[in-house]
Amino acid sequence: MNFIKDIITELRWQDILDIAIVTFVFYRLFLLIKGTRAFYMLMGLVVLFVTFVISRWAGLYTLDWLIHSFGSYIVLALIILFQPEIRKALVQMGQNPLTKRLTPMEESKYIEEIIKASVSMASKKIGAIIVIERNTELKDLVEMGIQLDARITRELLTSIFLPYSPIHDGAVIIKADRIVAAGCFLPLTLSPDVNKSLGTRHRAAIGVTEETDAVVLVVSEETGDISVSIDGNMMRKLDTPSLRRVLTNIFRQEKKRGNNLWFGRLGELLSGRAGRAGRGR
Repeated sequence: MNFIKDIITELRWQDILDIAIVTFVFYRLFLLIKGTRAFYMLMGLVVLFVTFVISRWAGLYTLDWLIHSFGSYIVLALIILFQPEIRKALVQMGQNPLTKRLTPMEESKYIEEIIKASVSMASKKIGAIIVIERNTELKDLVEMGIQLDARITRELLTSIFLPYSPIHDGAVIIKADRIVAAGCFLPLTLSPDVNKSLGTRHRAAIGVTEETDAVVLVVSEETGDISVSIDGNMMRKLDTPSLRRVLTNIFRQEKKRGNNLWFGRLGELLSGRAGRAGRGR
């Protein structure tokens, strides 16, 4: 007890700040590599360190010498192994929400590009699925696709989904004002409530919104209908004004109420002009 009292007595506010910063750095590092190959490489390094400690304790001199010899190159090895993750972390620091936010004008501009691309593809019955990331990161889905990091334009979105494009069957993932990946495959919903007539794109749209807070636009290549999925629900047969109202309302309410959007509120904005489809029914 005296030991604990001594620690509390000698604890400075700088020490608390120091611990908080280090904890935050390690937490962000864990989020950055979670679910990636780098995570398993890090686990391998942990195993190597544990082996080193055991070899010292057990007197395994040959093993200890090998690990100790390798230790002099560990920093260089870490830089080489984690080069993509280090680069990604630095980029994310530069694009931190505290230092970079889309202005209303920029946001409305890229939403308009998505709408125009969707309407254009719908008129030509070009199938498409566009995933807009919000708070939940979709890096696992991004890593399975073709990474782009391109500015959002209707021309690029349309060209990706043209029937002769090699990646037209996959989904496009959008983060902030960038198309981060294309040709991504999404998890299909397993819900028995989904309309049996819905195709793979619609089921994938519902599936990814069941697991994340993403917004997904789907263009049907059979009917040319435009649908929006959010929170595991789907609105179908949206015309241009309805689609614009839905997307504008989603991101406007997300800013005002911290992403606490109830899907049923969208139906009121459509004023009965769009066909509502619950879970695709």
